[in-house]
Amino acid sequence: MPVADRLEVILDSETIARRVAELAESIAAAGLDNLVVIPILKGSFIFAADLIRALHTAALKPEVDFIFLSSYGTGTESSGRIAVLRDIETEVAGRNLLLVDDILESGRTLAYAKDLMMARRAARVATCVLLEKRVRRAVSIEADFRGFLCPDEFVVGYGMDLAHRYRELPFVGRLMRD
Repeated sequence: MPVADRLEVILDSETIARRVAELAESIAAAGLDNLVVIPILKGSFIFAADLIRALHTAALKPEVDFIFLSSYGTGTESSGRIAVLRDIETEVAGRNLLLVDDILESGRTLAYAKDLMMARRAARVATCVLLEKRVRRAVSIEADFRGFLCPDEFVVGYGMDLAHRYRELPFVGRLMRD
């Protein structure tokens, strides 16, 4: 069955692009000098790339590094355990950081990354997520910058996947059950 028949678009590419530009302006206005942007891989890679380009348009010149954390494996629910599959290489002590993630749900991944960077003596660790689900969090954390509220459903596209599929989609969609 074609992808178009199995997915319902909930955020189209134009809506996402407008919001990413707005987020970049808000981040630029936050006074985060000496900034390092750290996308949390894999799900945030497309959002992060668009956001980093938008930050350039907003006159910021951040350094960029990546951290690869995993809590899902190939399923649709978090395992509750965070694994660092690839760490950053940048020295963050005394620096302002912006952690970029695809979705804030349980909060475990973002809180883990934030705590890790604070333990490394970052001056400030701000967070930016494309999507936020208004669900009961497993840990207490709120995003400093949020793209959109998301229904409490499993979503794919724009970097987010189901068992390594659908990342390439230029929109965010919900999988339709047969």
